[in-house]
Parts: sequence; structure tokens; C-alpha cells
Amino acid sequence: MAAGMIRVVVADDQELVRSGFTMILDAQPDFTVVAEAGNGADAVVAAHAHAPDVVLLDVRMPVLDGLGAARRICAETAARVVMLTTFDQDDYVYDALAAGASGFLLKDLRRDDLVHAVRVVAGGEALLAPTVTRRLIAEFTRGRDRGTIAPSRLRVLTPREQETLVLLGRGLSNAEIAAELVVSEHTVKTHVSNVLAKLGLRDRIQAVIAAYETGLIVPGG
Repeated sequence: MAAGMIRVVVADDQELVRSGFTMILDAQPDFTVVAEAGNGADAVVAAHAHAPDVVLLDVRMPVLDGLGAARRICAETAARVVMLTTFDQDDYVYDALAAGASGFLLKDLRRDDLVHAVRVVAGGEALLAPTVTRRLIAEFTRGRDRGTIAPSRLRVLTPREQETLVLLGRGLSNAEIAAELVVSEHTVKTHVSNVLAKLGLRDRIQAVIAAYETGLIVPGG
């Protein structure tokens, strides 16, 4: 296997959907689908056995549903999870974020969007558009107990890193943060990486959640 290949597990209980995604991804020179799974339990086994970079998980699957599988995969492996569904319902998105997913897609997405999504998540980014991120995370954190991340933990961040976290929490992209702070996108990427490392976060979505849970951003504000 060539160095730098993105390893993917595709999990969906519909064989045609599963095979279709596999064909699309395997056609890319930098992707390899290392396993397929027809239910969530098999997806968890595949994630342990094949050490994929990304796992595509259908929300609704037998034996163990996609959300349950996502919780286990995110907790037990280094794989990043992208949830797939035919239903554009907020509850699924909130549950997917709570499970630790780094992306959420509808199954009717275009071929190029699927490929782009896997590359983005494999690269350590999250996959919700800024405007969607802001709305979803505000709802996700509303009513939750504050304190998952104590405000005192923000002391490890420099003032500029705290500014970056606030702008992440508002759903800004790297380019928008760069314009706001009057710095280069490369500098923004460095700040984002530092925020994730210092707070022990997996990706940008967790950083956005942290901005709310520490009180830097007020839900609905």
C-alpha cells in the first residue's frame, strides 16, 4: 500500500449504497477502502482490526446503530467518524456530535462532495459548514451541564488562542478568522492546532463545543 493512503471503512446495511461508496472512494488514487460492514457492531470490529483513518457510518443500522458504533469507535480508536443518513433531522446531527463524530452528511450528496468530505475529515478538520456549525452547536449545548470543560482550563491558552477559540465558536472558517485577526491563514491554522492540542480536543467541532461549555460563547447569543 502506498504511503499517505487514506484508509476508510464503509458501514451501511444497504449493500448497494455500501458498494457505491466503496467504488467512488477506491477510484481515488489516495484512498483505499480497507473494510465494509453491514451493521454497527461489525463496523466497530473493522475499526479495531484495520486501523482506518475515517469510518463512514450510516445512522440507522441493525445490531448496533451508527450512533452507538460512533461512540465506541471514537472512544476506542484513533479513527475519525463521518455519519451518513437519508434524514435531514437536527436530532441526528446533535447525537452524532455527542458521539464524537467529525462530520455529518446526507446520502444524496454528490460524488465529489463525498471524496472531499473524507479528505477533510482525514486531515483533522470537521465537516459542518460555518453557518450550520453555529446553529447546531448552540442547540447542542443548550440545556447541557456546563463544566465538561472547566473555564479555568482556558488559562493554558494565549490571549490570541482564546480569540481564535471564540471565532471558532462563532462558526468562522480559517479564512474568516484570518481576516478578523488580520493574520495569515497559516497563522490561524497554527493557532487552531495549538488550541486543540492544549485542550486535548479531537477537531474543530469539539473546539466549538468547548467555546460554549467554557462560557466563551453564550448559546443563542
